[in-house]
Amino acid sequence: MNLLDAIREAGIVGAGGAGFPTHVKLKAKAEWFIVNAAECEPLIETDKYLCRTYADRIVAAAVILAGHLQAEHTVIALKKKYRAEINALRAAIDKAGAAIEICEMGVFYPAGDEQTMVQFVTGKTVPERGLPLDVGAVVDNVGTLLGIYDAMTEGKSVSSKYLSVVGEVREPIMIHTPIGTPITQCIEAAKPHLTDYAVIVGGPMMGRVLSDREAIRNAVVTKTTGNLIVLPRDHYLITRAGRPMERIRAQARTACIQCRMCTDLCPRYQIGHQIRPHMVMRNLYREQTISSNEEFLRAFGDAANCCSCGVCEMFACPMGLSPRKVNEYMKGALRERGLQPERNMKPEARPELDMRRIPTERLIARLGLSAYSGLHAHTCIELSPDEVFVPFAQHIGKPAQPVCKVGDTVNKGDLIAQAAEGALSANIHAGITGVITEVSAAGARISGRKEG
Repeated sequence: MNLLDAIREAGIVGAGGAGFPTHVKLKAKAEWFIVNAAECEPLIETDKYLCRTYADRIVAAAVILAGHLQAEHTVIALKKKYRAEINALRAAIDKAGAAIEICEMGVFYPAGDEQTMVQFVTGKTVPERGLPLDVGAVVDNVGTLLGIYDAMTEGKSVSSKYLSVVGEVREPIMIHTPIGTPITQCIEAAKPHLTDYAVIVGGPMMGRVLSDREAIRNAVVTKTTGNLIVLPRDHYLITRAGRPMERIRAQARTACIQCRMCTDLCPRYQIGHQIRPHMVMRNLYREQTISSNEEFLRAFGDAANCCSCGVCEMFACPMGLSPRKVNEYMKGALRERGLQPERNMKPEARPELDMRRIPTERLIARLGLSAYSGLHAHTCIELSPDEVFVPFAQHIGKPAQPVCKVGDTVNKGDLIAQAAEGALSANIHAGITGVITEVSAAGARISGRKEG
């Protein structure tokens, strides 16, 4: 089985982001192959743990993928303060005799953003709403590489996940657990200080906030789950996430002081993209009165280039407004009108880019997370849940189509849903050995059986 077939069969998707099917991304040739180990958001521990623990596998996978891509440059990019991780990777590179460079990035947010990283490493800016491949680069997360190594050397499918649990817990921990494990089991393993808590699935800037108790009970680990932050229900990040859109729009129309900090500190603006959140905010009061599509594009077209990193609303805005959510709202308005702004295919980074980086520690303080900063996960716990619910949509594109039925006995790693035919999709595999007790459009429930 060749590389792409093995990756497709294993159901590998981008482990550090939205879950783009990796076999599709790697149908390419590229000048640069970049391994993303920069852990984009504060508090997340997963990529650091993988670099320390599986450096040899990561390097071996990088060599394989660089050869497949015919890349002239192979780079592992991570923050320069990750000394233990850098030392482990350098030792693995030397041991393998591999032609791999280490790029030590500054400690800023969002260093792990794919387009920010490409610009930092190569000096080239990805076109607006484009892909790294547009400038000759392919980027993969270290977790993705670990999955590729397992698929190529042992024929393993993606049926488990490494993730960190941080925040209001006894200490940050790493967990290795089957796909489909309830997140409440992961949190309990970390010994939470609170019995009634809210959760951010992912990082504090772009993660999914869960405050509804039923939503927390129903949430499960997927291929893209890299971190869980346990917080009090009254924490700033939780209450802010609950603001209704109508309130956000009203605040934007009345309280924006046009200081343009949201624009000047926007990472996409700084790498050369046409995005000016302060102008979208300025024009919001006119939304209902603009009938001309041309004028609507002039007023709100910049919103299409927003990457939703959250710098504008969580760090830059002195008024506590939400330019990101306004941009997301206006993206929907543009789609409803069928409008697609023109793309700048040759953007250039602005001269002040390096001076406008957001220091991670200052961001952590602004987010009210300083109490959890500097604490690291040193222990990895293996979880073995009795039951899992495996979603069929854990990736960008169409959900996988079930190939199992109620009553079937499956082994861990067995295919239970096949990538949708002729569409962007990915295979889904059983997280545990057991019996299928439920199959729906959403996923399959597996009740485990004890081995032996």
